[in-house]
Amino acid sequence: MNTKPHLDEEALAELQDVMEDEFEILIHTFINDSRERVAGLRHAIESRDTTAVAHTAHSFKGSCINIGAPQLGELCRQVEAAGKAEDLTETPALLQAIESEFHTVCGLLEGLLVR
Repeated sequence: MNTKPHLDEEALAELQDVMEDEFEILIHTFINDSRERVAGLRHAIESRDTTAVAHTAHSFKGSCINIGAPQLGELCRQVEAAGKAEDLTETPALLQAIESEFHTVCGLLEGLLVR
């Protein structure tokens, strides 16, 4: 069982310090961009386009790591590896896990903005 946290509190606190007033914009941008990435990932998986799967998952993984969402990043890493291996057998289940984790992360990030 994977024990990575939904959010890396330390990384987020650091981002908040660095970004200051722009932190809220960063969070909203991540959420909106990520919705598009999830849709793109779904389309690539349904189209069986392994190159697009790997590329989309790779870029989504990077933004997850940058924002401090390690569990979501790990799921994206697994999808990226599947795309690179040209084996999409597990990707529908992984996409479902990504969608669920993304929903959780969004709720937690939005919770940070109302403080």
